[in-house]
Amino acid sequence: MAFTYVVYYFTVEPYIPWGEILIAQLQSLPFESFEMTDSGFNAYINESKHYNNFLNSIPLFKNKDVKIVFITDKIKPINWNAKWESNFKPIHIGKNCVVRSDFHSPFNKKYEIIINPKMSFGTGHHQTTFMMLEFALGELFSEKSVLDMGCGTGILAIMASKMGAKRVDAIDNDPWCIENSKENIYQNNCERVNVILGSQIVSNDPKYDIIFANINRNVLLDQLPDYIKSLKLKGILMISGFYDKDVPLLKNISNDLNLQLIEQKEKDKWSALKFKNEYRKS
Repeated sequence: MAFTYVVYYFTVEPYIPWGEILIAQLQSLPFESFEMTDSGFNAYINESKHYNNFLNSIPLFKNKDVKIVFITDKIKPINWNAKWESNFKPIHIGKNCVVRSDFHSPFNKKYEIIINPKMSFGTGHHQTTFMMLEFALGELFSEKSVLDMGCGTGILAIMASKMGAKRVDAIDNDPWCIENSKENIYQNNCERVNVILGSQIVSNDPKYDIIFANINRNVLLDQLPDYIKSLKLKGILMISGFYDKDVPLLKNISNDLNLQLIEQKEKDKWSALKFKNEYRKS
């Protein structure tokens, strides 16, 4: 029997971190698939399992810090595997890096990252992940210690490992992301990546040469001082997950922490910043 589906077209602002949080909360309902879009995501459910006031149990709709807009429609039955494969296109970053899934043929690039994202953030399709990968391509990772805060799919940690990092710690507070990161790390044969469930850096010792933090503005503002404590002198901090309008505030805070801005990127109103740590403990 062919079932009709109800599709929810969600727009979430700001998407990071609220889009991921909304998807996590929606998993308590019988949705069968989620599909990422430029402004949010689509969620699919069998019509037989759908009912009026379906989303009333989702706490995020009561949060004033996020704007969630959605419309619904009914569609014909879907071959989920075919739809997933048709919507996940390989992403090329520069001449030497490609992000693809395991059903794509190899491209024989210097850095070929295989990602099966499930419901975790970070495929290279989103502007912030793309810019962070561009930043990474401009760094030397050989024999360095790296931290990836808010690792999502593990894509940045995998990139660091492929570029020669001797150790990578990947941290996320979402168990689903931790599971997905481990799967992707295994798929990419990155044995030097340590995946950690948590929301903060586990040590204040300055042990990292490079830190990635592709999260969101509020978390960055809260945790930047902790990143500095964990970053070696002259170490590199790369941050994204915020809009271009947030850049002045983040620059001011970073300047107060003696971070030297060395590169800035913008893509479709999203921004990314790269700093060098000039902080010296008294």
